[in-house]
Amino acid sequence: MNISRQSAVRPATRGTERSSTRRAELIAIGRKLFADTSYDALSMDDIARQAQVAKGLIYYYFHSKRGYYLAIIEDSVAGLVGFAASGAGLPPVERVHRTIDSYLRYAEHNQAAYRAIVSGGVGFDTEVHAIRDGVREAIVATIAEGAYGRTDISPVARMGLLAWVCSVEGAALAWIDRGELSRETMSELLVKTLGGAMRAIEELDPAHPAPAPARRDV
Repeated sequence: MNISRQSAVRPATRGTERSSTRRAELIAIGRKLFADTSYDALSMDDIARQAQVAKGLIYYYFHSKRGYYLAIIEDSVAGLVGFAASGAGLPPVERVHRTIDSYLRYAEHNQAAYRAIVSGGVGFDTEVHAIRDGVREAIVATIAEGAYGRTDISPVARMGLLAWVCSVEGAALAWIDRGELSRETMSELLVKTLGGAMRAIEELDPAHPAPAPARRDV
């Protein structure tokens, strides 16, 4: 009985694994396609041709071009947030440094995915914008946890950190495009600008004091 059960289960398990692998491969291909070409400029025929797969396969996994694009964005966001939150066990100041360095490391080594997250090609699409807003909030929460030891921060502190995160998106895009600075230099620059944002937050809301290193950095 045990043998027959295993025989019945294993083919299904292998099929599920192949399906997951195939889906992941299509997402990886889509990242590169949408990073280089706008959403509106790519038809499903274009995508299938460049991916060298039958168009029906993309419909099978994602149902539509928009479903395909959303899956790419969501997968990219999960990767970025996972990288940025990788220093959870570190002391607060070290965690902030690790978060920034991990964010840049992800942007550097996953450029197509990063561009899909922060620039995209759908235009005014509320669902895509909600996904992007979600990653911004996740980064804000990670920074707040590292800097203040909590995520339930005031509106002033949240807006100050959100403004910094939005500026980082544009700066990181320019950084990976130009290649003029090392990741270490870029990371230190962003740490210092974060220190400036935190000092401004402290001036407006003394209940959220900037960590001591942020006060010393000029």
